[in-house]
Amino acid sequence: MKLFRIRGGVDVAHRKELSSEEPIMPLPLPSRLYVPLRQHGGAPAEPVVSVGDRVLKGQLLAAPQGSVSAPVHAPTSGEILNIGRQITAHPSAIPQPTIVLESDGCEEWVDLPPPIRDPFAASAASLATRVADCGIVGLGGAAFPTAVKLDAAARGTVDTLVINGAECEPYLTCDDRIMRERAGEIIDGVRIMAHALGATRIVIAIERNKPQALDTMTRAADTVGPEILIVAIPARYPMGSERHLVLLVTGREIPARRLPADVGVSVHNVATARAVHRAVRVGEPLISRVMTVSGGAVRRPRNLEVPIGALVCELLDAAGGTTEAPARLLAGGPMMGQPLHSLVVPVVKGTSGILALAASEIRTAPEQGCIRCGTCVSVCPCGLVPMEMAALIRHEKLEQAVAVGLHDCVACGSCAYACPSHIPLVQYFHYAKGRLKQLGHEQRRRDLARRLAASRAERLERIARAKREAVAARKAAAAAKKVAEAQAHGDGPVGSAAGS
Repeated sequence: MKLFRIRGGVDVAHRKELSSEEPIMPLPLPSRLYVPLRQHGGAPAEPVVSVGDRVLKGQLLAAPQGSVSAPVHAPTSGEILNIGRQITAHPSAIPQPTIVLESDGCEEWVDLPPPIRDPFAASAASLATRVADCGIVGLGGAAFPTAVKLDAAARGTVDTLVINGAECEPYLTCDDRIMRERAGEIIDGVRIMAHALGATRIVIAIERNKPQALDTMTRAADTVGPEILIVAIPARYPMGSERHLVLLVTGREIPARRLPADVGVSVHNVATARAVHRAVRVGEPLISRVMTVSGGAVRRPRNLEVPIGALVCELLDAAGGTTEAPARLLAGGPMMGQPLHSLVVPVVKGTSGILALAASEIRTAPEQGCIRCGTCVSVCPCGLVPMEMAALIRHEKLEQAVAVGLHDCVACGSCAYACPSHIPLVQYFHYAKGRLKQLGHEQRRRDLARRLAASRAERLERIARAKREAVAARKAAAAAKKVAEAQAHGDGPVGSAAGS
């Protein structure tokens, strides 16, 4: 298969050997699980259980709200201890709505919906509904509700399904292990998604540094026929970026601020495909996922099947703890992962790994002035000028930064990684996007306040006008009555005199 050229990117130390040969093992069941209600793109789920309720494994805990949302299910059986706000795995450390579930150790399942035994005879709508009901979201990190993507079939715009098995982030090996150990489930999920989308072309892209996964997936695909193409792609970061993967394997470039579906492509992660298989064939909701626990400070890096809501400290304990105090703790990979400020935070559906990095793995050189070398420009996969955007952001010229491509940045971190002056370019872009979002919220609040004030002034004016009109009407009625009475009083005597 012909691969198309993409620009930029960097060669990074993969460090996957720390955990790539570790098979997937289940995490020992924690005594308590902390299940956030916002662990997907869109609106948070709304609780349908109460404190004190006993729930079963797989039971619905919170229902989706709006068209872009996802339900949340119980990762095990037990009792609801609390429904409140808890610190979650987010760099802001802002408490989020969370359900606290105390396990009873029984792992007693709820009655699951019956399997769809022949999904290839089922309608796209029924498959999308099953995927939505099971709370499936993208497991590559974005956690966007998968059913929303599958609904693209209703528009008839998707002809190609691309499955992302690149796993280009250093250290992470959970997708690699899933492809090696669960290839048959992935292939079945891929075929189900292709049927739901109406896609006639299926491409599974895997980086060349995963030879065993390539071999296993190729053999699994061969058992179902030639319609699935397994493609070995260069092991270069950020090869797993959705936009660049689409360009690489299809030659179609996604316009700025548009989606893959706009060019006839739907992109899903290999772990998402497996979750779709489980939802359709078994009726199993998304209540656990495979995660990598790695880094130089981890005693025994592992790949673990983890129930949603387990604490980061419990994952590290299952990996033998740490050999030293981590210099940096991350949820996700080192390039795009989010820093963690506590070990007592839960993992969510979008958590692909927990990294505890040693001091020797962290670049500690101080930031220096930009030397205008253009390295950041040459490695940017989006063709942007990061140094120009950063300079504008430093001077709070955010709108100008938007004008030169801030919203087109995928925050891959290639520019910051390659910068010889150690300028934290991607942090500038994160700051600017967050600041613009904050300003947008503030502007919307001001606009709403103005509209409410204008509406109130208009309402008061209507009331005042109605009062003035009522007063004028009463005065007019009183005047008319007075005239009528005067006329009646005057006509009476005159008429009497004339008659006499």
